[in-house]
Amino acid sequence: MKPNQSYQRYERQLLLNDFGITGQEKLHHSRVLMIGAGGLGCPALQYLSAAGVGTIGILDFDVVELTNLQRQTLFNVDDIGKYKAQTAAEKLMKFNPDIEFIVHQTKIESANAVEIISGYDIVIDGTDNFATRYLVNDACVLLHKPLVYGSVLRYEGQAGVFNLRASDDNYSANYRDLFPEPPRPETVPSCNEAGVLGVLPGIIGTMQATEAIKIITGIGTPLSNKILSCNVLENLFYEFEITPSKQKNHFVPKTIEEFKQFNYEWFCGNTCQHLEISPEEFEILRKKNDITVIDVRECGELPLVNEFPYIQLPLSEFEDGITKLNLKERVVLFCKSGQRSLTALNLLLERYPHCKAYNLEGGIIAYKKSLLTFSVSSAKT
Repeated sequence: MKPNQSYQRYERQLLLNDFGITGQEKLHHSRVLMIGAGGLGCPALQYLSAAGVGTIGILDFDVVELTNLQRQTLFNVDDIGKYKAQTAAEKLMKFNPDIEFIVHQTKIESANAVEIISGYDIVIDGTDNFATRYLVNDACVLLHKPLVYGSVLRYEGQAGVFNLRASDDNYSANYRDLFPEPPRPETVPSCNEAGVLGVLPGIIGTMQATEAIKIITGIGTPLSNKILSCNVLENLFYEFEITPSKQKNHFVPKTIEEFKQFNYEWFCGNTCQHLEISPEEFEILRKKNDITVIDVRECGELPLVNEFPYIQLPLSEFEDGITKLNLKERVVLFCKSGQRSLTALNLLLERYPHCKAYNLEGGIIAYKKSLLTFSVSSAKT
């Protein structure tokens, strides 16, 4: 820290018992990753910056929209259309130039999570969907990183600390101890569908920043093995405990390699939305990568396919036949219209959840039409 200016900035917390210069130095040398610069991320980032955390990573791939401004207080109307991570970093740099901000303008996925999270001491989860929450949790467990959890919906929010190492070298409960299995997507509305009171993310996000500061400095008692729930409509705050599970769950990746192969969208029931690949994407993928293409139509069905090599495995024989396949590569399934291959995809992922598999959207009919369109466009140019 720059002695004179920095000590003056943090004077009020330097006066605190059990904090002082030692606590401030711990903050200055810490590295915190904020995943999501939205409703939870904005207040958490503001207070982490104000407290003097030395290095703050901001991960978000989204842009600012008008509907964000009701709760995402770092942004204003001039920021609409700008990327959240970069915009947040620029504003916070002006607020506290002592801090190093690292922008990760990307979506966190199995392929990049380990590399990104490895560079930080603590991770704060400001995401809004189950697939990403499970992904971030599992990465933190494998990398032995504490995870500060938060969620909001309507008038109620929750905060807690997962995977915190205790003095006996055991780790506290993690997200999978709270939710061993994800709920079905149609049973849990998102904030986009059910709404959220704008001040609520501010309360929970500030709690998350508080927990991160407590963990870094060693003051107080973190929300480990417990969840603090807040209902702002009824002014209710209550805690409930979580016990680390001793049961083995075969859906939990045990190694980093398994984690990189694990399909979190499928695990959370988001198959149709996220595991379909367009004809254009398929064409790029098959030209650049080693993939296994499987036709699940019955033998002899039209149209004939001579544009690329594939394996014939009819849906009627699929469950028995997939045990004989080499699934180390990416797999793309297709049929005439994409419906039967979607059924086959679910069967495949039920047996091999780590497999990187996709359904060809619209089937071989859509693929052939896309080739025709591409040929016409190329001829005109």
